[in-house]
Amino acid sequence: MSIMPGAMLGLLGGGQLGRMFTMAAQSMGYRVTVLDPADESPSSSIAERHLRADYLDSNALHELGPTCAGITTEFENVPAESLRIIAEHGVVSPTANSVAITQNRILEKKFLATNGFEIAPYAVIQNSHDLNGALLQTHAEPLSGLLPGILKVSRFGYDGKGQVRISNAAELDSAFTSMSREHCVLEQLLLLEGEVSVIVARGFDGKAVTFPVSENQHHNGILDISITPARISPVMIQRACEIAISIAEKLDHRGVLCVEFFVLADERLVVNEVAPRPHNSGHYTIDACITSQFEQQARILCGMPLGSTAMHGTAVMVNLLGDLWQRGEPRWEDVLRHPRVKLHLYGKLAARPGRKMGHYTVLAETVEAALQLALEIKQSLASCLSPEQLSA
Repeated sequence: MSIMPGAMLGLLGGGQLGRMFTMAAQSMGYRVTVLDPADESPSSSIAERHLRADYLDSNALHELGPTCAGITTEFENVPAESLRIIAEHGVVSPTANSVAITQNRILEKKFLATNGFEIAPYAVIQNSHDLNGALLQTHAEPLSGLLPGILKVSRFGYDGKGQVRISNAAELDSAFTSMSREHCVLEQLLLLEGEVSVIVARGFDGKAVTFPVSENQHHNGILDISITPARISPVMIQRACEIAISIAEKLDHRGVLCVEFFVLADERLVVNEVAPRPHNSGHYTIDACITSQFEQQARILCGMPLGSTAMHGTAVMVNLLGDLWQRGEPRWEDVLRHPRVKLHLYGKLAARPGRKMGHYTVLAETVEAALQLALEIKQSLASCLSPEQLSA
């Protein structure tokens, strides 16, 4: 049964992804209740209602469930148990099982490997025994065969946080200690040609569509620029979309999901990570596609047909980090004086270095034209930073 406009939808999480979901849902006539522990957040500031409580607060969950026709999430670190509790009351997207797997790097790696998806060689590091001589679970190679590599904490790592590049065994021991000896994954460092991502929207009826593939560039572990469509071969684009849909199907994911890939020199696609939600690399869809990833999220939650993912043209999205605010409010006229550029600010009260404060999207007839203008604007905004900030 479909959820009709006018109904109240629930959202676990108060960040910018929730803000953009709330805007999309409201534009379709829905109302939104946000459950988030913070006093102020990007999504709670515009939602019809804010339940200020922890995600595992029993009273809040039992209030949210019966008062909302459907409930979704805006980030993967919402406890899966919260989703199990509220699923007793009605429609939940995504499911607790899908979130439980993808919010834990160890479970995610095992899921991908078990289902035949190519991933980087890795080892699970849970204790000193693993650190000092455990063998790769699938390849039976010594840990030394994974170096140089990247040590990643199994949970709550994002935007480069909870990750350390490792060159030798001594660095591995030190990094594991710096992570409080939490469960980690050690991944072999691959020689990359690039990185791409695919956003999948999959409904409760099993029908799935993909958005155009994005080419992603990172800085200090944080997404910097997304270029869409990606500058890779049509064969690779098709293969990336097929793999992404297959992952969504194997997870039985109902909602929006992002699959990030490493691109290797021989045109191999290696799955890097899976996010069970809309993704930063899909923000271009707000302005460049007939249906945004956030509208798709609302459509799926409400049992509505999926919208078209076709693009109006090409797009380049650039993240705006808190570093730009270190000398005061950025010169937004440098962005808005261009008629085919769209500015999105997230309503965050405090600008901190490395914090995502907004983004802008450049629309153009060609990727080359969009990228050139995007970089010109980026340079213009950066010109107000100090030399120390520019070199950071």
